Amino acid sequence: MPLSSRLPLPLTAALVLSTGFLAAEPEKTESQQILNSYLAATRSQKDRLKGSVAEVRIDAEIPRLHKRGRLAALRHISRVGRVTYDILGFDGDNTVRNNVIARYLSAEVQTRESGDASMAVTPENYKFGYKGVSQHEGRRVHVFELKPRAKRKGLFQGVLWIDAELSLPVREAGRLVKNPSIFIKKVQFTRDYELQDGVSVVALLRTTVETRIAGPAHMIVRYADYRLEPAAAGLGSLPSDNQ
Repeated sequence: MPLSSRLPLPLTAALVLSTGFLAAEPEKTESQQILNSYLAATRSQKDRLKGSVAEVRIDAEIPRLHKRGRLAALRHISRVGRVTYDILGFDGDNTVRNNVIARYLSAEVQTRESGDASMAVTPENYKFGYKGVSQHEGRRVHVFELKPRAKRKGLFQGVLWIDAELSLPVREAGRLVKNPSIFIKKVQFTRDYELQDGVSVVALLRTTVETRIAGPAHMIVRYADYRLEPAAAGLGSLPSDNQ
């Protein structure tokens, strides 16, 4: 199956198809309790991924240039929260590797180094608008609309889905409010989470970047086999802890 056929639908359509109909909006006090439970749950596991390793596979393509590539790597998060990647292999066009995949990896490292608090999904950074209850893969979820309080790099306007039972994130989706480069017109994404060993971890990230020169660039990042153990960057890291 070609990569482009597995790429996400436009954001609005994807949300409608995935969530179905929303229930009536509850009282403000109830929605605040839901939000408080989410904030407490995410705080409790904030540092659980430090010292972890995960397998990562990245598929990317630039349709207008008929170029695509696939990269396999190990993603390490050190005990102090630094992200590094050990590259296991790459297959495809180097234009995709250098201009799509490598830039994504570098951006994630820079985001971590700038401090999670400035981009966290919290009331300090976002206004939360409760939209009701929906269904996602057989589970009840609470849906919040997110509006950033500032036009700051890394923040997005979109939606947050919270598991009604566990109060942990299920999905975040939206559009970045500040483009990372003058060569980029728009960045849209969907980030899906799953529960592993009691921790909510990112399982799938789908991104579409509208560039001014080459048109849209699509990327799918799949995370698997999280191992909550001390991480050590090896040879071939991009970037390395020594840089």
